[in-house]
Amino acid sequence: MKINFASLLCGAQKAKGMAVIIDVFRAFTCTPLLFSFGVKKLILVETPEEALWLKKQNEALVLIGEVSGLPIEGFDFGNSPSQILKSGSDIFKGKTVVQRTSSGVQGVIAALSVAEEVLLGSYNLAKATARYIIAKQPKEVNLVAMGWDLKEIAPEDEWCARYIAHHLAAAEYNHLQALREIIFHQTTQKFMQGHSFHFHPEDPILCLQPDIYDFVLRAERRPNEMVVKKICF
Repeated sequence: MKINFASLLCGAQKAKGMAVIIDVFRAFTCTPLLFSFGVKKLILVETPEEALWLKKQNEALVLIGEVSGLPIEGFDFGNSPSQILKSGSDIFKGKTVVQRTSSGVQGVIAALSVAEEVLLGSYNLAKATARYIIAKQPKEVNLVAMGWDLKEIAPEDEWCARYIAHHLAAAEYNHLQALREIIFHQTTQKFMQGHSFHFHPEDPILCLQPDIYDFVLRAERRPNEMVVKKICF
């Protein structure tokens, strides 16, 4: 099994074989939390306009996402795991959620055009994702760290890729070193400094918790939509 590391949109666009699209802050910390709260279905869309159009067809849909980190007018929630956690499971249980984000979701959509299989990656999902990869034994795995807004390398995604690879016996990993680089980097400090109401200081705490879930999230392209499927194994 060949393990490749890649970053940003160009990495997702070249992700052959099995692709793990990693977005720690915050998309793919939100997604497994939503599934743990019992959502029935989760749809990925490229643009806010697609999500809002779907909402017009079905008002029961729950819209979650951001543009450049900021909430979208007309959406029910931003891209904040702490906001979702605080709201509780009753709002989401049995619902269909539509998710749009600027990095992780865009990476998944790009990878679905080239990869044989696409998984969602984060610290919360890392060990389960690695176990799934070991069970499937693909010839090639691409660990793609999506970064901030598809423009800047983000240490939380890069380190998460190494953490997954560590579970695959393909990389060294030091969690204290990872935390030091992540916590004091600007991508984390914009949450911790409290300058914006939309970047909740609780979010990084939730995002950096490793191995919370025992399921895997796989993206699938269907005739009229892209969905995320929860796989228990």
